[in-house]
Amino acid sequence: MKMIRPVSDLRNNFAEISRTVHETAQPVFLTRNGYGDMVVLSMEAFENMQFESEVYFKLKEAEQEAALTDKRFSSKDVLKVIKETIGN
Repeated sequence: MKMIRPVSDLRNNFAEISRTVHETAQPVFLTRNGYGDMVVLSMEAFENMQFESEVYFKLKEAEQEAALTDKRFSSKDVLKVIKETIGN
């Protein structure tokens, strides 16, 4: 369930909002004059969201590239290139 609070709660109840976003890893949506204004999220939850977004983008990019070519690589080929790249 989304937690929606007035932006004034950020000033008046900062410790509670901070505890909530850290304990639940969910955002708190802040409103101003009844309209959405900002979102508060813990750093860890933000970094996780950002990582997932980057992974999704890379997978989508790979799917688009795969649709343009018939060239495929085996897992052994990929592992060999990775090992050569990192020097093992």
